[in-house]
Amino acid sequence: MTISYSSSHGSPNPAGAVADENGVNFSIFSRHATYVELLLFDKADSPEPFQVFPLKPDINRLFYSWHIYVEGLPSGVWYTWRMDGPNNTADSGLRFDKDKHLLDPRAQAVNDKLWQRAPACLPGNNAATAMRAKVTDLEYDWEGDQPLKINSENSIIYEMHVGGFTRHPSSKTKNPGTFSALIEKIPYLQKLGITHVELLPVMAFDEQHVPSSTAKLGLKNYWGYSTHSFFSPHPGYCVNPDQGCSITEFKDMVKALHRAGIGVILDVVFNHTSEAGSDGPFINFKGIDNSVYYHLDSIDKRIYLDYTGCGNTVNANHPVVSNYIIECLEYWVQHMHVDGFRFDLASALARGEGGKVLHDPPVLWGIELSSRLAATKLIAEAWDASGLYQVGSFPGYRWSEWNGRYRDVIRRFIRGETGLIGELATRLTGSSDLYQNQGRLPINSINFVTCHDGFTLYDLMSYEQKHNEANGENNRDGSNDNLSCNYGVEGETTDPKIITLRKQQAKNVIALLMLSQGIPMILAGDEVLNTQRGNNNTYCQDNELSWFNWNLIETNQEMLRFVQMMIALRKSHPALMRSRFLTGEVINDTGLKDITWHGRELDTPPWENQDSSILAFTLSAIAVEECDLHVVINMSQEDFLIELPRLAGRKWFRAVDTAKKTPEDICEPKKQKPVRKHTHKSLARSINVFEGKKSKLETFFRR
Repeated sequence: MTISYSSSHGSPNPAGAVADENGVNFSIFSRHATYVELLLFDKADSPEPFQVFPLKPDINRLFYSWHIYVEGLPSGVWYTWRMDGPNNTADSGLRFDKDKHLLDPRAQAVNDKLWQRAPACLPGNNAATAMRAKVTDLEYDWEGDQPLKINSENSIIYEMHVGGFTRHPSSKTKNPGTFSALIEKIPYLQKLGITHVELLPVMAFDEQHVPSSTAKLGLKNYWGYSTHSFFSPHPGYCVNPDQGCSITEFKDMVKALHRAGIGVILDVVFNHTSEAGSDGPFINFKGIDNSVYYHLDSIDKRIYLDYTGCGNTVNANHPVVSNYIIECLEYWVQHMHVDGFRFDLASALARGEGGKVLHDPPVLWGIELSSRLAATKLIAEAWDASGLYQVGSFPGYRWSEWNGRYRDVIRRFIRGETGLIGELATRLTGSSDLYQNQGRLPINSINFVTCHDGFTLYDLMSYEQKHNEANGENNRDGSNDNLSCNYGVEGETTDPKIITLRKQQAKNVIALLMLSQGIPMILAGDEVLNTQRGNNNTYCQDNELSWFNWNLIETNQEMLRFVQMMIALRKSHPALMRSRFLTGEVINDTGLKDITWHGRELDTPPWENQDSSILAFTLSAIAVEECDLHVVINMSQEDFLIELPRLAGRKWFRAVDTAKKTPEDICEPKKQKPVRKHTHKSLARSINVFEGKKSKLETFFRR
């Protein structure tokens, strides 16, 4: 027999469901609700509540907060809300439905076992198919763990999907596709050498949010850019989602990654929610205070302003919503120990009433200036789906940005386009044209060539057209502008020359990423030449097309080795990880400038040569034990004899030559060979890196 609990008026603060030794205080914001009910359930899949509490406005409401204290109620109980109020959508934008079960926007654990999206889109009771929230207990033994404080200039980001990283049968993990399984793969991440994982959305999202044509194929929302509960880890990544253990399992993962020296960055989606547009489901915000949480048309408030391509846009600069977002981020840092956030379509958060672009958006400045987020990494995808593009001009100073201009220039240059030498040099040195005049730094640039959205690295070298037919949208989805090259055959081939060239070009991309000033980001799977068979929008492909195939570690061991060693080379050269822009001035007693540019001949960079595909530079060491670097980039289809700078008392040792096969493509420091002459033959479509140091023989005779 279920216990019947007594209640008192409760408190508006703190918001959410907070348990103490005597019971649980529930508090939820709704400015326009006229009637509110709290419903309690024994289990996540209980068909009916065991107790319902009607809240009275004169007792359980203070200003815009509805609150109640349930005496003696323990944590672990599941709950929903129901609200009634105006439903005059055209005039007020309010969409109250007294029969809809709603999640608490501040729920820290949710379960979607019963969830069916379709009934939530229609009027009427959806008790049998609604999600549930859980009253949680935040006690956890962190064993001294704290968010890591890795300097941005030393960071190397690895973008990955929590589920897809271990769902392939080859992963051989105990609980594939979970936070727990990721822990088992930490040794691989350590050996790779990255400093941070950037996790595709792990806040609870609606897996059923896909077009009907896609759903008919049995596909679902895989990437997770369809958030509904921003305080809760996604139950689908948990071993025991029915028990509501998502918080503990997420914390276990973070603690384990931190012990390995790896930071955790979350990809967060505050620009829209899974409630979509006017025909979308009631999950929480829509049924709680629709006109507060979303941008609506000023004349016909039935219409959602959509700057995200997902049906709605969050009204992020409304004071209530802004406060919600900032407190959510602070929660993930304080209680979940995450190290940073990457904001999906972040420019949508710069929009105010009517979608107007704000010069100083309160929410973005609030995030930047929050003392609780002061040591947290902030990364913006500085554009939205309606043409607002703010790379180089995103509001604030501390924000790093996904540098889309870096991506595009590298792709174009690698595939052989000319006339790019000047911009290439700018991108390699931290994009000073975008950041320096604003008082920003090279670390404001997140350098990437591939990410979850688009071709994988190997597909970038294998396909010139997208092949998204498997998504069920007649190949209409995904970008048509991929800046890719297939080198003679579209897709898979057995031609050894084409295969060799594709792998060489993939190495060239990794080499440029690791030789660039700024923060490099690589896509999980690129290090083993993962393919999605030309699908550049696998948002709905929760299958082997998207999953990390662990067999490729052996199949493409040569590429994996190259990536590991390029990361190690970068880490051994502080000059590649500068926090300030290069100046071209002499910085040490060698007489070398911090950077010196060259072309086919020394000191003659081809700035005015629109046909050039060759650029070289010498980078001077800035640390005592560091070597000077000389880099030759030859993306032409010809071999050239390149002159090397002369060094006083030292010689150049060849570290990297992407045109050679392993292990000559990148040499271990102790196995590098000195260059006997002052010239070097740079092969077509290759990158050469030389380290300036004393030879072992010279060191021996000096002793």
